Amino acid sequence: MTATRPPTAEPAGEPGSLAGLLATTRAVLLDFDGPVCDLFAGTSTTGVAARIKRRARRYWGPLAPEAAACDDSHDILQRLRDMYDAPAPRARGRRPLVVAERIVARQESRAVRTARPAPRLDDLVVSLRSLGMRLAVVSNNAEAPIRAYLGKLGIEGEFAGVFGRDPRDARLMKPDPDCVVRALECLSLPASQCLLVGDRVTDLKAARSAGTCFLGYTQDPVRAREMREGGANAVVSSYDPVIEAAGTLRPGPPGSGSLLGQEVPD
Repeated sequence: MTATRPPTAEPAGEPGSLAGLLATTRAVLLDFDGPVCDLFAGTSTTGVAARIKRRARRYWGPLAPEAAACDDSHDILQRLRDMYDAPAPRARGRRPLVVAERIVARQESRAVRTARPAPRLDDLVVSLRSLGMRLAVVSNNAEAPIRAYLGKLGIEGEFAGVFGRDPRDARLMKPDPDCVVRALECLSLPASQCLLVGDRVTDLKAARSAGTCFLGYTQDPVRAREMREGGANAVVSSYDPVIEAAGTLRPGPPGSGSLLGQEVPD
């Protein structure tokens, strides 16, 4: 789907510009790997992709060049789906897609056992919830590992929902806005009143497609520049300025027009 692009605030991580962004936000949608935790702690997923490719070859034979060259566990899901959809001399069965999804989901379940939470994540959650904002996770990861991790941290109850990868169709991973759209439908909020926090340009593209605002979260200067050039409302390298900005906001008096302080049902 295509939505009207939200107005862009000054693309900086300064508390002033962030406060203006937060003041019109009723829900914050967090990507999982990066904004919530360091899922793989820098570990490559090349081995997982290689295992998936070996299994796929048993059913389909030689893989398309794009799939054969892929060494990322999420990207290989998409490359195999591309092969499945492409014309072929004989029809390809879905079995490699099912096996690949199962392998990646198991990898993610193992990874959450040792994943490190993003610095000051707990303070961020407290700050945003204190302003009456609702929280959700929108991710290319499987939903079960995400819920397990939030439960491990003791913050699952702070989130209105988890919207992860559709196990039936890898084409719906970000930059497709599917998980964001599902979150918006669950929250019953206008996209313009929601803020997506992501660490990749694919998150930004999903936000723009769905019509939400976007806060980039990255310490990579190249990626930060790409986000700013791509229309991010703001980009930060830590949650410190976001928490500081949230601290400057107080519920407005009745009739002030501010979204903050309004009762927001969970």
